Amino acid sequence: MLTPAFILSLILGYFFLLMGIAYLTGKGADNQTFFTANRSSPWYLVAFGMVGASLSGVTFISVPGWVGDSGFSYFQVVMGYWAGYFIVAFILLPIYYRQNLTSIYEYLNLRFGTNSHRVGAISFFISRILGASFRLFLVAIVLQQFIFDAWRVPFEATVMLSVLLIWVYTHRGGIKTIVWTDTLQTALMVLAVILSLIMIYRSFESTGLELSSVVEMERYTKIFVLDDFMQRNHFIKSFIGGVFITICMTGLDQDMMQKNLTCRTLKAAKTNMIVFSIVMVLVTFLFLVLGAMIFVYADQNQILIPLMDGSPKTDLLFPEIALNGGLGLGIGIIFILGLIAAAYSSADSALTSLTTSFCVDFLKMDKCNEVKQKTLRKKTHLWMSAVLVLVVIAFKHILDRNVIDGLLTVASYTYGPLLGLFAFGIFTPYKIRDHKVWAVVGISIGIIFFIGNLSSEVLGGYQIGYELLPLNGLITFIGLLLIRTDEKATI
Repeated sequence: MLTPAFILSLILGYFFLLMGIAYLTGKGADNQTFFTANRSSPWYLVAFGMVGASLSGVTFISVPGWVGDSGFSYFQVVMGYWAGYFIVAFILLPIYYRQNLTSIYEYLNLRFGTNSHRVGAISFFISRILGASFRLFLVAIVLQQFIFDAWRVPFEATVMLSVLLIWVYTHRGGIKTIVWTDTLQTALMVLAVILSLIMIYRSFESTGLELSSVVEMERYTKIFVLDDFMQRNHFIKSFIGGVFITICMTGLDQDMMQKNLTCRTLKAAKTNMIVFSIVMVLVTFLFLVLGAMIFVYADQNQILIPLMDGSPKTDLLFPEIALNGGLGLGIGIIFILGLIAAAYSSADSALTSLTTSFCVDFLKMDKCNEVKQKTLRKKTHLWMSAVLVLVVIAFKHILDRNVIDGLLTVASYTYGPLLGLFAFGIFTPYKIRDHKVWAVVGISIGIIFFIGNLSSEVLGGYQIGYELLPLNGLITFIGLLLIRTDEKATI
C-alpha cells in the first residue's frame, strides 16, 4: 500500500535528482545559457526530451481517461500531428535559423512591425500560461487526492509546492538544464507506460484471460469516425485540426521551438523534429492502449470512476487503479514517478519559455547591459511562477471537462492569430498597416468565439471540433489582406 508519506518521499527523491542535474548544467550559466543553451545541444537529446514536454501529465492521465468516452478516435488527431511536424521542420525552422532568433516572435517584428510582434507574443503568452496551467492542474488534483487530502493540506498549498520545486531547479541553467532533465523525464514516462501495460496485461493472464479475447476491449479501440461528417470527431475534422494544432502548438510556440533553436545547425534541428514526431506518435498510441486496458480492468474489478466535487472524473481512473487497484506496490511507484516526470517535463520548459518571451518580446532585454539583463531575467522567472500558481488555482473552480479536450479547445482561440500572422508573413510578399493588426485579431477572435458557442441545432446538426483553429487563422489572414500595403517585404 502506497501511503501519502511514501509517495511524498518518492517525489522529493526525484526532485533531488533533478537538482543534481541542474547543478551540473547550471555551472557558469549566463543569459545565453538560460535562453539558448549556447546553441550546443545534441539533436537526439532535444528530440527525445521534447516527447515528454509535448505529452506531459495531460497525456499521461487524460488520454487514457478520455478513451472511456471517445475510444481511440483521438489517434485521428495524432495522425494530423505527425503531418504537421513535417511542415514545422521544412517551412518554419529554416526561417527561425536564418534570422538567428532567440524569441520566434521577433520574426513578426522584422516582417511587419512592433504591433504585430506584440500581438504574437501576447497570443503565445496567454496560450502557454493556459496550456501549462492545464497540465499542472491535472497533476495537482492527483497529488491532492492521493497525498495531501489525507493531511488536510489545501489545494492551493499543493499547487504552490509544485511550482516552487520547478522554479528551484530551472532558475539558473534555464533551457540548458531543461534539455537534460526533459531527457530523463521522458525516459521515465515512457518506461512507466510500458511497465503499466505489462502489469495490467499480466493481471488479465492471472485470471485466465487473453487480452485479445476480452470482448470489452472492442468498445474502446475504434480509431476512425467516418460515417457522419456532422460528428465533432469525424476523421477529416480531427486530422486537419491535428495538423494545425501541431503547426501552432509546436511550430509557432516559443516553448517548443526554444528547444529546437538550441541545436547546433538547422540540419540537426530538422532531424530532431522528424525523429521526435515518430516517437511521439508511437508513445501516444501506447497511452491509448493503456486507456482501453484500464477501463476493462475497472469493469472487471468493479472499480468506480473517482469523483471530484461530486462528479465522476475519468482523468483520475488511471491513478486510482495504479495506486488503489490491487496491482501491487510496483505499479504505484512506477505511476508516481511517471506522473511527476510528465508534469515537470512540460511545466519547467513552459516556465523558461514564458520568461524568455517576456524578457525579449516585452522588456526588450537586449537593450540592457549584462547585469541588468540577469536581474530582469530572475525577477521575470519568479513572477511567471506566481502567475502559473494563480491560474492553476482558478482552474479548480471553472474547469468542467476532460483536460486534454479543454486544452485543445482553448488553443483554437489563442493560437489562431499566430497562425494567420505567420502564414501571411511566409506566403505573401506584402507589408501591412501594423497599427491596425489589433483590430484584425480582436475581430477574428470575436467571430470564432461566436461560432464556437453555436449549438449543433442551429448548425443543422453539425458539431464543431478542432477546425476552429484553422478557421481562426484563415479569418486573421483575410483581415491582414484587407490592411495590406503595396510595399513589399525585405525579408
